[in-house]
Amino acid sequence: MSAVMKEPIQTIERPVPRSQRGPAPTRVTVTYGMWLFLLSDIVMFAAFFAAFVVLRDHTAGGPSGRALFERRDVLIETACLLFSSFSCALQGLGVEYRNKTVTYIAAAVTLALGAAFMVLELSEFARMIGEGAGPDRSAFLSGFFALVGLHGLHVACGMFWLIVMLAQVATLGFSPKVVRRLLCFNLFWHALDIVWVGVFTVVYLGAFT
Repeated sequence: MSAVMKEPIQTIERPVPRSQRGPAPTRVTVTYGMWLFLLSDIVMFAAFFAAFVVLRDHTAGGPSGRALFERRDVLIETACLLFSSFSCALQGLGVEYRNKTVTYIAAAVTLALGAAFMVLELSEFARMIGEGAGPDRSAFLSGFFALVGLHGLHVACGMFWLIVMLAQVATLGFSPKVVRRLLCFNLFWHALDIVWVGVFTVVYLGAFT
């Protein structure tokens, strides 16, 4: 009985959908997670903005923003933070080209401008509290201290984060995980600048219009 020769069956390989290709690269998951964090942070700031807008006319017979805010100091604060965004971008270029000198100098400028911003903001808080315009004086001041203080807390945390990252660059160099963390820091710092533009417009500029 003769053997029957069977031809092998050819199968056509179909491309695997992206959703079934396994875990995404670390770079993608880290960036995605950072954007989720920033979006959640923006939602929180939006709630504080809404609360301030509702409460800003409730001064309880106390001073309003026009009487309390110093235009010169606010403009200097804004300039410090906006220029720190530029130096942060230069720092990002230093990281991209793996240039430690540019990275350190740009980061030092960012830290110095952030520190100047914090000194001015804390001085403003101390002056207002010394004049009896603390957060317990009125609903307007409660909303002001909550919103501006929340942003200041983020700036302080960002400065601490940057110091830690500089230590990692010094010890680990521009390893992939350090570069990813520095990228996340840049996103965080630029987001703070955007939020401050909102604070300046709604809180300070709104008080003088």
